[in-house]
Amino acid sequence: MNGSEVQFWSFVTAALLMIIGIYAIIFMDNIIKKIIGVMLIGDGVNLVLITEGFKPGGIVPIISEKLYNQSPGIFQEFADQASYSLPFALVLTNIVIGASTLAVLLGITIKLYQHYNSLSVHEIFKEEKI
Repeated sequence: MNGSEVQFWSFVTAALLMIIGIYAIIFMDNIIKKIIGVMLIGDGVNLVLITEGFKPGGIVPIISEKLYNQSPGIFQEFADQASYSLPFALVLTNIVIGASTLAVLLGITIKLYQHYNSLSVHEIFKEEKI
């Protein structure tokens, strides 16, 4: 498999993750399944960012002092071969934010279950008749 095929199938996988996540959010009745759907969407976005940063045959974009002090031609060759580092940094940040969001959502879910004794959205949001 060459680099463009890997990128294509990564985009397909990311799209499937996002579609499954949207389906879970819209059509599932259980709150935990909706939370899993939100996490699947986040994972799909992470995969898109990683795929965008992928460069076939790319090298790790770390510039050492030795490389920087050499001739400009070598530095330009390195810059042409280096993969893009910004998407990877964004994904790392998104993973930390996603883990924090997951913890908060699960904490809210525990409180909702303690109050309503159910995780069904219809059961929690039904109107009580007076």
